[in-house]
Amino acid sequence: MRTDSSPGTLPAREHLPAGDAGTPVLDVVIPVYNEEKDLQPCVLRLHDHLRRTFPYAFRITIADNASTDTTPQVARRLEAEIPEVRAFRLEQKGRGRALRTVWSASDAPILAYMDVDLSTDLNALLPLVAPLISGHSDLAIGSRLARSSRVVRGPKREFISRAYNLILRGSLQARFSDAQCGFKAIRRDVARLLLPLVEDTGWFFDTEMLVLAERAGLRIHEVPVDWVDDPDSTVHIVKTATDDLKGVWRVGKALAGGSLPLDRLARPFGDDPRDREIKDVPKGLARQLVGFCVVGGLSTLFYLLLYSVFRQFGGSQLANALALLVSAVANTAANRRLTFGVRGRGGAVRHQAQGLVVFGIGLALTSGSLAALNAATSDPAHSTELAVLIAANLAATVLRFLLFRAWVFPDRREDGTPSTVAASPASYAPSSHAPASYAPSSQTYATVPPAQPYRHHAYAPLPQRPTTTPTRGNDS
Repeated sequence: MRTDSSPGTLPAREHLPAGDAGTPVLDVVIPVYNEEKDLQPCVLRLHDHLRRTFPYAFRITIADNASTDTTPQVARRLEAEIPEVRAFRLEQKGRGRALRTVWSASDAPILAYMDVDLSTDLNALLPLVAPLISGHSDLAIGSRLARSSRVVRGPKREFISRAYNLILRGSLQARFSDAQCGFKAIRRDVARLLLPLVEDTGWFFDTEMLVLAERAGLRIHEVPVDWVDDPDSTVHIVKTATDDLKGVWRVGKALAGGSLPLDRLARPFGDDPRDREIKDVPKGLARQLVGFCVVGGLSTLFYLLLYSVFRQFGGSQLANALALLVSAVANTAANRRLTFGVRGRGGAVRHQAQGLVVFGIGLALTSGSLAALNAATSDPAHSTELAVLIAANLAATVLRFLLFRAWVFPDRREDGTPSTVAASPASYAPSSHAPASYAPSSQTYATVPPAQPYRHHAYAPLPQRPTTTPTRGNDS
């Protein structure tokens, strides 16, 4: 792990504040748009729950997304009456925009959000943020699709939710179970580097954040929740679903092209056992072997299919050469991205050229095997040809892996950082969506501090809430 303060350096895992009781450990954001009816009951219920069950200082932030009703007045009244409540208004709509703005400027080490309808049972809030407070996890999400979750909702929403998560698993290889549940939390030090990479400003914000976090190797904690559908929800299902599918396409395209600098988050924040030196065990060998075997198996099937097709139009030697050439190009591209983790287009031509040299060796092995077979019998059966080619390809596969690892995609890491990642963090400019500066009139939020070099440390004690809480009538 690097200890310099260059642009790609991971910040230290934050000390949780040890200041006075007013310093919040948790900042719960409630994004709202025209919620004059539900806002006050939501805030009062949430505040009462946190005051009774949460052992540390907290804050509730109302993020008004350009409401046109009396929501801003309700928010300001709650801010005046309850010390732990803050109100902030954005002049543009978008839940993602509200969360990015408030989270980016909050001084609390743990950031969370929940929907104003409080469909999720609040008893899941402490289990949600506990792994973040302890430092075990980087993000946490509530899941309505976990086996132990208890969910009450109509068949239409149930179908849409499960279908959407199947799409995420199939297209973006997402492993988290519920992207849309409005009940999530993140550590502030993680948010400082992750949020500038998230482009969406609407409902897809959650999904994009989780996909990027998962691809970057961050740890996502899931909490089963009890959830009751709000029949009066103002979410437009068709428009939201359409926007989500557009977001899936955009993020999938960016991930496939390697344009996202996820190497900035390639390791979870803090000590990672995968960064420890272990004698006589090459780094990443086990993962690379698994990836190479999977790619090799698929490439072999692709090769055999091509050989069978080309064999219909020519001799065995020509069919073998053409099938091996096409499958070799696909194999090199797949191993480059999936096995050895090379992103972006940098060096792709050189890698393919080196892969063709490896292809030449494989061609020599398989062609020699076919020549030996034809010398042994003048008219070998097609099944015999395939068996000989499979045996030759197994030998070529072992040699191909060794050449790929030692020559085509060598591990030249000298400072503990991968050398095959094409995207350079030094050239990365934060997203234009991230606020350059933000200072609300209440001066509740502090400027986001710069990243600090990583160092081992123990956590500072958490600030406890006062043992006596003033009555609401005296809060103002």
